[in-house]
Amino acid sequence: MQPSTSNLPTIFSITESEIDLNDLLAQITLTSTGAAAIFTGMVRGETTRGEAHVTEYLEYEAYVPMAEQKMKQVADEIRERWPVIEGIAVVQRIGKLYPKTPTVLIACTAAHRDTGVFDAARYGIDRLKEIVPVWKKEVGPGGAEWVEGAYTPKPGE
Repeated sequence: MQPSTSNLPTIFSITESEIDLNDLLAQITLTSTGAAAIFTGMVRGETTRGEAHVTEYLEYEAYVPMAEQKMKQVADEIRERWPVIEGIAVVQRIGKLYPKTPTVLIACTAAHRDTGVFDAARYGIDRLKEIVPVWKKEVGPGGAEWVEGAYTPKPGE
């Protein structure tokens, strides 16, 4: 029996702290959970896609109240599209982050792996990148540059 969505664990946060995967997974795992799909984005020290370059570090900033509200929206959209999802964690780090450091985590849990849990996690990271107001400055040997996304919010988003 699936618990009501109001009882299902949902975490959404902006943090300057290290992302603790084990702790987050424990918080979104139920006794009925048999699968977890996890996506973690990392700081690249070397980028080969597009114009190849070296990154010394990234600086992430966010307007936390709005960003967390949009993260909740992402979690709500996941629950609407995949009602079998049990737990959801959406976490974004801010601050100065160096290569090989996790910057973002999306995790979804479900009873089984064939429930759409992989698709739900993929949707979560794609949607986070679209609508959550987080800004990234890339710093390398040639200086610093704010990295712009391609998404323009529509009225009401």
